[in-house]
Amino acid sequence: MKLSELKADKLGRVCALGSDTHFLNRITSIGLTEGTVFQVVRNDRKMPVLIYARQTLLALNRADCEKIEIEEAGA
Repeated sequence: MKLSELKADKLGRVCALGSDTHFLNRITSIGLTEGTVFQVVRNDRKMPVLIYARQTLLALNRADCEKIEIEEAGA
């Protein structure tokens, strides 16, 4: 599933990242790598997705979220 599909307060794990080199450089520089566990803080339509990962609150635009494959993680 895509990151943009996960609802607020759910835990997820990054499974795969898009293949665009510029995107990979940007997203890994903020700490999102394959295997990273995160919690969705807010996911409102037409707004950035807020996630909490590695003790940091991140705002990701929806286009970037479409390039991030995730799986829902247990509580």
